Amino acid sequence: MKILKTNFKDLIVVANKKFNDNRGYFREMLVEKKIKKKFIFNVMSVSKKNVIRGLHYQKENSQGKFVSVLKGKILDVAVDLRKNSKTYGKHYKIILSEQNCKSIYIPVGFAHGFASLDPINTVLYSCTQYRNKNSEHGILWNDKTLKINWNVKKPIISKKDRKNPVFKDRI
Repeated sequence: MKILKTNFKDLIVVANKKFNDNRGYFREMLVEKKIKKKFIFNVMSVSKKNVIRGLHYQKENSQGKFVSVLKGKILDVAVDLRKNSKTYGKHYKIILSEQNCKSIYIPVGFAHGFASLDPINTVLYSCTQYRNKNSEHGILWNDKTLKINWNVKKPIISKKDRKNPVFKDRI
């Protein structure tokens, strides 16, 4: 496991190792002592190609998220919502896949989303806080000020995500 720093404070990429043999492969996903965070809540999503999920965040009980792809390939996006940050309002994006074995740790204070690039995409989220439905918020995925190129021609967006406010109007 190799930790790669980014230009965003506390946002890191983890390059995991994959060990192949004639049975398949073995892959380490998350070593808490290297990330120095406790992950108490694990969830996963399965999405078909062209699905965009996000951009999501929790206002209260904010979550740090460790995101990994178990199957497929996604374009993962994190938007810095920390007002005192040098990268406030900017986004970071990276391809995460079963093949490249990369994961990302997105600290508290970011909105998160991803675009599914393969026919079937299974994503594992390890979170530092439990989900709090009453605290869930979002930002419109195609907000013009964020200028995120999702690399998807015909995106599939949930009704809920289509109603998210733009960045400047978020709660």
